[in-house]
Amino acid sequence: MNKIIYRKTTKADMKILMKLRLEMLREVNGLSGEYEYDENFIFESRRYFESGEQTTVIASDGETLVGCASLSYTWIMPTFSHPTGNRAHLMNVYTRADYRRRGISKKMVEILIDEAKENGVTEISLDATEMGRPLYESLGFKASDSCMVMDLEG
Repeated sequence: MNKIIYRKTTKADMKILMKLRLEMLREVNGLSGEYEYDENFIFESRRYFESGEQTTVIASDGETLVGCASLSYTWIMPTFSHPTGNRAHLMNVYTRADYRRRGISKKMVEILIDEAKENGVTEISLDATEMGRPLYESLGFKASDSCMVMDLEG
């Protein structure tokens, strides 16, 4: 194993971004490696990465891509607790199974947290899997009882 290299992606990394995202979604959702994604899903995923309203960090071991994590930026009406209205949502945190438990996801998230602070973000939210909760708690994330969600497609 080489030293893990971390870097922020650019639009030129679209193939890498899409490959890792689709790989992650297959694993998280228990889909086979042959699962075919809907064309509209692919289109919208590309559009998201091209929008520039996110930062994605990838981790590589030599030529092997081993992980990714994304921070999606949102701007909402300022509140007393978030006077700038700058918020972010952490998502797409993924490390390949054979590279887990080595601090790779933690390092990628730390890079994104540092960038969020530099950009004046006052809150980062996320949706955690049971497997991911210990990582996020170790970084200072706390469960919230204040959020409510309405699924408009269900």
